[in-house]
Amino acid sequence: MAKLVILLAGMPGAGKSVVSSLAKDMGIPVVSMGDIVREETERRGLEPSMANMLRVADELRRVYGPHAIALLTLKKLRDISTCIIIVDGVRSIEEVEYFKQNLDCEVMILAIHASPRTRFERLIKRGRPDDPKSWDEFRKRDMKELAWGLGNVIALADIMVVNEGKLEEFISTVRNILRQVLRQWCT
Repeated sequence: MAKLVILLAGMPGAGKSVVSSLAKDMGIPVVSMGDIVREETERRGLEPSMANMLRVADELRRVYGPHAIALLTLKKLRDISTCIIIVDGVRSIEEVEYFKQNLDCEVMILAIHASPRTRFERLIKRGRPDDPKSWDEFRKRDMKELAWGLGNVIALADIMVVNEGKLEEFISTVRNILRQVLRQWCT
């Protein structure tokens, strides 16, 4: 089991996937909670659209509790044996607490923040099937994420990175943070 699990949090389009990609390039395994919801949506024979994924996530939380996605994620974490693992997409304090109570290691929150307008523009460019197609869809998704408690997770982050500038600056900042964490936990 890992010595440290980094819970990566941020509103849609903030830059979590950039952090995940950098981490993978640096040899840090990443488990995506969004992928777990996407897999469950597809397992149910549904298209992984934003509406379907939100509905499935809501149903999982209703049936298994507010930590439902963390419960499914934990199964994948137990199979990974590196000093650091990143969990991409934590959305509630209940999920954070579930990880802290059920992992035999340190748990830290890394939050990525960007303004709504910046995030909306990024999501439109990204164009994943579950990304919003309009400002109204975007705002509804934001409100759903905030209702789950994502704002509380971001507010309680151990490390906060603001991603409003150039991509190269963000990459440099995140790479430096990950290098520092690797030095601290893996040597």
